[in-house]
Amino acid sequence: MGVSPIFVRFASAAEVGPFASAFWRAALALPALALWAALEDRGGPARPTFTRPALLAGLFFTGDLLFWHLSIMGTTVANATFFATTAPLWVILIARLVFGERVSRATTAAVVMCLVGGLALIGNSLAVDPARLRGDVQGLVTAVFFALYFFAVKRSREHAGPGRVTFGASVVTAAGLLVAAALAGDRFMPATWEGAAALLAMALLSHAAGQGLLAVALGRLPTTFGSLVIFLEAIAAAAVAWIVLGETLTALQVAGGVLILGGIWIARPRPEASA
Repeated sequence: MGVSPIFVRFASAAEVGPFASAFWRAALALPALALWAALEDRGGPARPTFTRPALLAGLFFTGDLLFWHLSIMGTTVANATFFATTAPLWVILIARLVFGERVSRATTAAVVMCLVGGLALIGNSLAVDPARLRGDVQGLVTAVFFALYFFAVKRSREHAGPGRVTFGASVVTAAGLLVAAALAGDRFMPATWEGAAALLAMALLSHAAGQGLLAVALGRLPTTFGSLVIFLEAIAAAAVAWIVLGETLTALQVAGGVLILGGIWIARPRPEASA
């Protein structure tokens, strides 16, 4: 999922509007996700697609992408990225206050380590400006929607496989983003073949593969640990920008990446000791 900013940049260069590119991300992934869902059901009864948790997952991801793009337009990319990466904090709060789940000290410490590492990755570009406060708040709202998305996908996986869950959620997301892009007056069709290829790549890699594999993980791992994937996105985005766009990585950014990996290592699920 971390390569999506690269594809968004190419799509933007092809004059595709921000909400329209988010729409294509979900819409163009639907055939691949439908095939995945069909293969999951092979040899057994068909699972329900539009369960309540799956519908909620689609709505939450729609909110995530909408506010993400609003945040990018309302503040700096660095600020929008950092505030969006606070999603694991919201996951911990929701798990503890809403669902009454116990969150270990190790997990809490790991999230703090990852946040510090994420800050190191983008710290040089982070800026406090009252004029951009609205965009910063929209970044936080992005994180809340993404946190809710984790819980909805986790619940959906109790009833269906990852392909069907991601397909059902993506239908809802594509529909919501289509309306948003139309209301915003976004240009839908790319002006170049490169832009069209970027949209297709974002749909297949970032959405079908990225969101699909996240659904696989959330069927097997705790929600709090699964939410740390957003920090891996930050590492992947920095690495791809370095390899593809030639953007220099500083020693502080490398240290931030190492700190994130260390936090994830600390938070990893451990087999319970036998009695």
